[in-house]
Amino acid sequence: MEARKRQLRLRNGASDDSPIRVLEIVGNATVGGMEMYVRNMIQRFPADQFEVTCIVPYESPFTAILRQIGCTVYVTTMEDDPRWRSIQLTMEVARLHNIDVMHAHMPKAHVLAGLAGNLLDIPVLVTLHSMNVTTQEYGIWRAVGSTMITVCQETYTQALAMGVPPDKVYCISNGVDLERFQPGGDGTGWRLAHNIPLDAPLLGFVGRLEHEKGPDHFVRAAQIIHRERPDVHFAMVGQGGMREHLRNMVHDFRLEDVFHLVGLAQKPEEVYPALDILVQTSRTEGMPLVLLEGMACGLPTVAMIAGGVREVVENEATGLIVFPEDWESVAWRSLEMLTTPERMAAMGRAGRQRVERMFDLQLTVRRTADLLRHLARPEPARQYRSA
Repeated sequence: MEARKRQLRLRNGASDDSPIRVLEIVGNATVGGMEMYVRNMIQRFPADQFEVTCIVPYESPFTAILRQIGCTVYVTTMEDDPRWRSIQLTMEVARLHNIDVMHAHMPKAHVLAGLAGNLLDIPVLVTLHSMNVTTQEYGIWRAVGSTMITVCQETYTQALAMGVPPDKVYCISNGVDLERFQPGGDGTGWRLAHNIPLDAPLLGFVGRLEHEKGPDHFVRAAQIIHRERPDVHFAMVGQGGMREHLRNMVHDFRLEDVFHLVGLAQKPEEVYPALDILVQTSRTEGMPLVLLEGMACGLPTVAMIAGGVREVVENEATGLIVFPEDWESVAWRSLEMLTTPERMAAMGRAGRQRVERMFDLQLTVRRTADLLRHLARPEPARQYRSA
């Protein structure tokens, strides 16, 4: 089998020392954590070792970003039950660019990559960005035999428990750009731009305004905090389908004077220095980039422990954790933290150190690149299994 793959590469004009050609098949095209993960990977792959082509389901600001960083981008419909035209496009793109490995993100992309990869005898890698191996993802894996990356230990061990062999699943944690996200930034300009008092304690939610991210939990927690501390302000950074519902909640809770729905941040590194506490209220998570970014900027956190959150936040050291769905505890733990500024500062320093030690983006990229090399040109296993 491996000899056949090598013959196919040589027949397609590739040599053993030529760049590895990766087809990234991305199942969504918003500007969220998964898309930023893809962008970060592509930007940091060694340009002389990797050539990346992308397939996405529609045009968006994300596709513009991909083109800006040098990718050729194709657009096709992605569905749970793929259309032949989408499979055909994927196969022809793979042939045109002499693809060595397909790398999928999200189930619709996974099934598309799996079908096309099997038809062309090209290895398929899928990154699972969630806290669970869903029955859908497992079914696709059973059908097409892809290799998995999980971003947190909970998903990794679940995959093993479901029968995925250890040589077909790897845990590679998300990582953060430690140069882009640093402590010591000045949030004054960002506060002024959004009419937030410079002297007000500010709690922030950063993420998509969708049910799984729990932005409604943040608003409910804000109501409790406001009752106890009317001087505290709240910033919700992001966009999504729940925006109007959240606006109505803010109105119903009479929080308009202290709650700021600021929309999408093009430069999140400018947001974190303006906050005093970063609050994470997700119902489900893989390994949230937002938490890693905030901790890299020296922010203490209050977070619901979903998925990989428990691997990121060291309770009582870098932040405080609460159980899922418990927005009342989010409120009371945030109030507790606000009363101890020295403790907040210590947690911020400890968070930065933890990210430096465990979640450096360079390490994530290196492990992913090693796995792609191994799939494209099999060799003895490297040490990229666990973060």
